[in-house]
Amino acid sequence: MSDDTFEIFLQAPPGLEPLLAEEAREKGFAMPEAVPGGVVTRGGWEDVWRANLELRGAGRVLVRIGSFMAFHLAQLDKRARKFPWAGLLRPGERVRVDVSCRRSKIYHAGAAKQRIETALEAFGARIAGDTVQDDESDAEAGIEALTLKVRIEDNEVIFSLDSSGAPLHRRGTKQFVGKAPMRETLAALFLRACGYDGREPVYDPMCGSGTFVLEAASIATGRASGLSRGFAFERLASFDATRWQALRDAAGGSTTPELRFAGSDRDAGAVAGANANAARAGLGDLATFHHAAVSDATPPEGPPGLVIVNPPYGGRIGNKKLLYGLHGALGETLRRNFKGWRVGIVTSEAGLARATGLSVTPWGPPVPHGGLKITLFTAPPIT
Repeated sequence: MSDDTFEIFLQAPPGLEPLLAEEAREKGFAMPEAVPGGVVTRGGWEDVWRANLELRGAGRVLVRIGSFMAFHLAQLDKRARKFPWAGLLRPGERVRVDVSCRRSKIYHAGAAKQRIETALEAFGARIAGDTVQDDESDAEAGIEALTLKVRIEDNEVIFSLDSSGAPLHRRGTKQFVGKAPMRETLAALFLRACGYDGREPVYDPMCGSGTFVLEAASIATGRASGLSRGFAFERLASFDATRWQALRDAAGGSTTPELRFAGSDRDAGAVAGANANAARAGLGDLATFHHAAVSDATPPEGPPGLVIVNPPYGGRIGNKKLLYGLHGALGETLRRNFKGWRVGIVTSEAGLARATGLSVTPWGPPVPHGGLKITLFTAPPIT
């Protein structure tokens, strides 16, 4: 395995890049810098593995594997064929090529893609199909292509590999997904924005599939987020199974918190699904979910902590006009039953957050999510 270092790009939702940079810094990655759409750091392959395994807020981990200048297609063809693919790919591996061109003499992405695919085939790689039928047949066979992302900008051809494969919010433990779910990566970043560090309880009175609660409980155990899934980098030539297993062993988590994590929902099916998700994630002893209307929500035993909730909002579920009463009931319940608890509310409508009657303020800019722009609103401990 090569010990060379290279640029590593950690994808993050626009607006939340500083939170991911903070997480990467805490995890010991080299000088992480927040940039539009993510965080840039440097490291070797072991850092790439660890980023996929440990970083809860990263959506994908891309590795910049090399670059060269090319001013016309013949030059691109020649230099792509000379690229040291053998140090990266195993012969026979399936690769999907994505190309974008900007401010370059090579302006036709389709033609550039064809040249690069030809170079990969000459090395011995197989090119993934471009059609839905191809993808479906590969999925049935349990095959997922590696993705090579090619950016041609100012006549520089930049190769990056997607080391993650499936998006990192797929932790490998959740089967039940409720309506309009919150991605685990986004939930982790919102928890961080609320100041959550794993040392206090978390409650969600509109829990759905339990994402916020389960993410918080997992953080409290110290268990890495990627332990229950596989990654694309395991199929690269640089992969060392022994060193990878040592990393996994060290990331298993050794903390058994005394805290309890809980959620409730008026949908009995969601509650059953959330409890099943907790059991599948090995968190059934820490996180429990029960059937209750918002007005009946009560905190778990123990010290106050964080209430975080992703309630329905007009563009997501239901009629916005009918939701002001629901948010009012939420605020009333929190003031009555959750004294001393901090609050985080995710919504697309500032008016709905204010309808709770709590002293809410927006944390950061609106974040794209499911075709909407959502904002985290926070409130200090309820008195």
